[in-house]
Amino acid sequence: MKKVVSLMHMQQVTIAYGMTETSPVSFQSGVDDPLEKRVSTVGRIHPHVEVKAVDADGATVAVGVPGELCTRGYSVMKGYWDDDDKTREAIDSDGWMHTGDLATIDAEGYCNIVGRVKDMVIRGGENVYPREVEEFLYRHPKVKEVQVFGIPDAKYGEELCAWIVLKPGQIATEQEVKNFCAGQIAHYKIPRHIRFRTELPMTVTGKPQKFLMREAMVEELGLVTQKTA
Repeated sequence: MKKVVSLMHMQQVTIAYGMTETSPVSFQSGVDDPLEKRVSTVGRIHPHVEVKAVDADGATVAVGVPGELCTRGYSVMKGYWDDDDKTREAIDSDGWMHTGDLATIDAEGYCNIVGRVKDMVIRGGENVYPREVEEFLYRHPKVKEVQVFGIPDAKYGEELCAWIVLKPGQIATEQEVKNFCAGQIAHYKIPRHIRFRTELPMTVTGKPQKFLMREAMVEELGLVTQKTA
């Protein structure tokens, strides 16, 4: 985003966050926001909309703590077409739309999306957000694409696995990537399994299919799992 501003001269570009079910935007950065806030967050809440981040029990989390992002207001859909069950799963009795996205909201009201609820990995009782690890690995000069996900583990419940696509002409080893992480991120966030791939499984709209990666690793390692995508 900084390159969009500097190289494409789009000085007033902003970022918005939303989903089809919320018509669609709940957060948006402003042209007068500081550059760092404009390019590293999805901005602040839109007018006439309510938002909160909640834990697994539905309680609102503290400022800066990750929680599932929920939104309520005029923009929230009435429901999924002819699917009352799915509607009840998404919208609770108080009208809150549960987005399935994990987010933090800082003291100034700026929101940062840190991952998906279903992607969160619980390793030995520690919550690990794959997107955080992915963003760190993108700093490695040889990494072109990376996806991090959880796979079953007998000792810790889940372990982290990373699939990496290297930049053209580059060669790297699993240990090299782990050394890059050592001392920079918490030890439990360092992927135990690292695989190099020529491409990653994606949907037609370019979204990574972590469940396919997980299934492939489960098969490769001969793991037993009850976890589904």
